[in-house]
Amino acid sequence: MSTSQQTDPLIGRLVDGRYRVRARIARGGMATVYVATDLRLERRVALKVMHGHLSDDTVFQGRFIQEARAAARLADPHVVNVFDQGQDGEMAYLVMEYLPGITLRDLLREQKRLSIPQTITIMDAVLSGLAAAHRAGIVHRDVKPENVLLAEDGRIKIGDFGLARATTANTASGQMLMGTIAYLAPELVTRGTADARSDIYALGIMLYEMLVGEQPYKGEQPMQIAYQHATDSVPRPSAKNPAIPEQLDELVMWATERSPDERPTDAREMLDRLREIEKDLGVFPHVVRTPTTSTVRAAIIDDGIDSGEVTKVLPGSFTAPTVTDDVDNATRLRRRARRNAGRGAWLLVLVLLLAGAAGGAGWWFGSGPGSMVAVPDVEGKSIAEATAILQEWSLVAVPGEEFSRDVPTGQTIATDPAAGTRVDKNASVTVVISLGPQPHDIGALGGKTLDEVTQSLEELFITASGDPSRLFTDSPVGTVVSASITPPGGGEAIPCTDGCRALETSTVSFEVSAGPFPDVVGRRLAEATSTLKAVELTVASTEEFSADVDAGDVIRVADRDGGGPFRPGDTVTLVVSKGPEPVAVKNVTGSTIRKAVTALQADGFKVNAGINDADIPLGGKYWDIYCVESYSPTGTAPRGATITLTPILCFLQG
Repeated sequence: MSTSQQTDPLIGRLVDGRYRVRARIARGGMATVYVATDLRLERRVALKVMHGHLSDDTVFQGRFIQEARAAARLADPHVVNVFDQGQDGEMAYLVMEYLPGITLRDLLREQKRLSIPQTITIMDAVLSGLAAAHRAGIVHRDVKPENVLLAEDGRIKIGDFGLARATTANTASGQMLMGTIAYLAPELVTRGTADARSDIYALGIMLYEMLVGEQPYKGEQPMQIAYQHATDSVPRPSAKNPAIPEQLDELVMWATERSPDERPTDAREMLDRLREIEKDLGVFPHVVRTPTTSTVRAAIIDDGIDSGEVTKVLPGSFTAPTVTDDVDNATRLRRRARRNAGRGAWLLVLVLLLAGAAGGAGWWFGSGPGSMVAVPDVEGKSIAEATAILQEWSLVAVPGEEFSRDVPTGQTIATDPAAGTRVDKNASVTVVISLGPQPHDIGALGGKTLDEVTQSLEELFITASGDPSRLFTDSPVGTVVSASITPPGGGEAIPCTDGCRALETSTVSFEVSAGPFPDVVGRRLAEATSTLKAVELTVASTEEFSADVDAGDVIRVADRDGGGPFRPGDTVTLVVSKGPEPVAVKNVTGSTIRKAVTALQADGFKVNAGINDADIPLGGKYWDIYCVESYSPTGTAPRGATITLTPILCFLQG
């Protein structure tokens, strides 16, 4: 053990009560990687620990956690698995799959230029892993040979998702975005934006390097290289290595087009083209193995770029991997048969012997003592049912949880590794159980526009149950007056006008303002009717007497049946004036003027006594000696009408 290993305070420490640190295997600018033992599951893991001086940096912490989340979302045999992420005191860490082996960078440093079978084998695996990432909406952003791992057992995986982001959040700035300059897409230099096609560009540069033995652009300063990416076209690999097939030449040119629109849309499209090329060339992916007799040790050193680490292998610590074809005996024998068709019956014997050997190996690894098992499909099962099924296949269920809008609460969403993936017996399989739709706190909805609240709720996967109900209020047209939310699957609606807590996939019902109710009081009936019909109201009318409102004018609007504010489509009843109510005029003939005036005024009439100061100088003083000879009108008259009296001296009446 080196002095640095001996002085490393983490060696021998138990992290988070679970991971016993055994040795340091790598160190980079952002983190140090150790090999550790997971005491709970009794397996070796790689423990990636963020450097202490970065623990207070929220940007680096976010990037560290992002790596765990991005990789954990992927279940693909060509992606390095992330098992856990946590915090032990001030120390942030990731727990990853431990893969003894080397990186593609080590292989390129050892061999310079790779053979066509080696190149196809590695590209097929890397594209498969990256296709899974793109399918999950994840952009890697740091594709380079340092992040392609070649394990001793032949597995090829892409790792280090430290710069990965969802495709819906594809902008950033500065070196955090840029990744390694040598593999930088032009749009990252000119616009600072990245998507799946930026990963494709990096893959094209990496493919060029594997075929040619060097990168297409060189410069003393990083910005010189970045400028070439932005302004130049990548040369054909065959210009440096004439042995490169034209199909691979074209694949490099397609992947490295300066315009993203001219490249493959994602890794799946590029992988499909690569597999067509494999058929054209008759070259198919093989197992890439590092010799088991060599001891592989890796150390990660800082490359001075914020994009991640560069994996280095200590001098003399490995032998370059070899490409074998022992997993494709049938193809190899077919080729040999074509070349040696005339050699006779011994070839048939050889075929039978090799077929028998392949069959024996197939039995050993397929169903014999050395077998692996495929993870069964337990989607839709409860945790108890999933655990029992996995136990039948000699697998250990580890519960996990995740919100889901599609899978009912308590049922399995998926497993990690995914169903169908072959794993060792007694391996742990995470069973992701649905927590149901995710809850969200919703702010007050009342007083906002319908478009505003509909958009904000749709972002939370809460949708309107139908057209909103409209009612006349003093609020502006289209303003939300009330809102109620019904949980998924039905149930009692909860009011949410002033805010509430609701689940995704709930439905919301709105009442919105149709504007103020038209003021039609005092208007003629025809005018009021026209005004109300213009706002989708039906009009009915009734009449009553009014001493204050002219006949034919609206006195008031009757209350709505059932109460509450009127709504478009309602019937509105208008109360229309018939004028003053008619009153019977008392017969006051023969009564004194005073008695007649008093009686008629009591009934609400005005009275013209027929005696004034001009006719009788002393006026009302004589009302007791004058009597009513006649009056007008007689019969009935509207209340408030004037009754005119004709006076006569009482002693002159007959």
